[in-house]
Amino acid sequence: MVERIAIIGAGISGLLACKYTLSKGLTPIVFESQDEVGGVWTKTIRTTKLQTPKSLYQFSDFPWPPSLVQNFPTQNQVLEYIQSYAHHHGLLCHIKLSTRVISLNYDGPPEGEMQTWTLWGGTGKPFGPKGKWKVTVQDTGSLYTEVHLVDFVMMCAEKYSDFPNIPEFPPGKGPEEFEGKVIHSMEYSAMDNASAAKLVQGKKVAVIGFQKSGMGISMECTSANGNNMDFLLVLGLFQASSNHVLCYTGQNTGICLISCHGEFPWLISIKIASLSSWFISQRWGVSKFAESHIKTKLRLAKHWMVPKHSFLKELNSCSMATVPEGFFDRVEDGSIIMKKAERFSFCSEGILIEGETEPLKIDLLVLATGFKGVHKLKATFTSPTFWDLMDKDTRLPLYRECIHPRIPQLAFIGVSESIANLFTSEMTCRWLAELLDGTFKLPSITEMEEDVSQWNNYMKRSLGESYSRSCLVAVQIWYNDQLCKDMGWKPHRKKGPFRELFEPYGPMDYS
Repeated sequence: MVERIAIIGAGISGLLACKYTLSKGLTPIVFESQDEVGGVWTKTIRTTKLQTPKSLYQFSDFPWPPSLVQNFPTQNQVLEYIQSYAHHHGLLCHIKLSTRVISLNYDGPPEGEMQTWTLWGGTGKPFGPKGKWKVTVQDTGSLYTEVHLVDFVMMCAEKYSDFPNIPEFPPGKGPEEFEGKVIHSMEYSAMDNASAAKLVQGKKVAVIGFQKSGMGISMECTSANGNNMDFLLVLGLFQASSNHVLCYTGQNTGICLISCHGEFPWLISIKIASLSSWFISQRWGVSKFAESHIKTKLRLAKHWMVPKHSFLKELNSCSMATVPEGFFDRVEDGSIIMKKAERFSFCSEGILIEGETEPLKIDLLVLATGFKGVHKLKATFTSPTFWDLMDKDTRLPLYRECIHPRIPQLAFIGVSESIANLFTSEMTCRWLAELLDGTFKLPSITEMEEDVSQWNNYMKRSLGESYSRSCLVAVQIWYNDQLCKDMGWKPHRKKGPFRELFEPYGPMDYS
């Protein structure tokens, strides 16, 4: 009997999971709520580009076409590349598009028995003799539902979609008081280019949030209005501390992000900074050089944007964002005005910013405040027990960033972040495919939980106040080494000790 695998999501992680399960003779079925594959790359703002060099963001067996010379491809180029990968490996026939997973229900032993297990799933094997998953899906067009019974589930749903992080406000100070329009960046990204331009034309716009979406939308607003000062765009940088829930932008430290132009050579330092931990002093030196270069090139001090944390600290917490080209030029010519405050509230004319006496009069407010990734994953499960297991920390307690020791016959792909998420997802999918094929066995539940605890402790020491994010930058090579050892692969992939110590690793080293 060939085991059936349900894969939720047809972004990069879902496509990789499909490809590698097929390579092991398994039967995957991929459920994708959109009408095309590509995940978050199917709906982005017009100016979106790849945030990392394409050499780090590529499939190990499917390089970028030689005709593409840009180091940071556009959204359309990235989407075309991902969809070409799906066509090349014949994955589309295994994908059900416009099909949303509305619930996951584990049909197995009683929960009391499951709590006594010492091995994952009771046997330590990925396919349990007693349990299966009931996957309820719904056609997004006809709303017809059906249930699939499968032996294993791979959760590859994108964290940055569907569940927007909407700020909470005290009574009488929320968006209901505002006579204008309030939307989330998710809604803006879902619009076609003409509709998005029409939305902001001739309007005064405030954008709340200062990461990738916030800066990109701000630039598009100024372009739509032709940098006309009569139609002022305001970028509000509202950084909430952990004691305030009025606006949350992914940082709970009240500081600004280090940002940089994508074409700047500091990206080389990212590669060097993620080399062997034996070279801590060299990594520190390179990071300080990159930090100095960014501060000077982007004139951060002039715009009160110098962060309190070091470049290496921001890098290791995946808190970096690439500033769109010309962003600070538009700040200096007045097309974009930046304001910084911990709190704000709504009034009929616009928003009231903490520390200011007059309201900021606007027509439209865009919340570029991120997504509730874990909430999205959690909402799919029907079991309150599984909900509780996913509620114990600010990050999912996953062994090898993939397996929850107490959730049987299921794996999470793409939860952790790195310099290039495609690279990490492919390594995890290859590891999981070998686990499903019986190449190796998992340790006991207790041993896995101890490993997760040690990992969390290291992350807390490394990331400090930025701990809420699952970021692998500081330990990317060490993480890959663990996966290689589990699979019986040689962890040292370079030719010669000099290259092993000094040459950065990339996807092609694992091809």
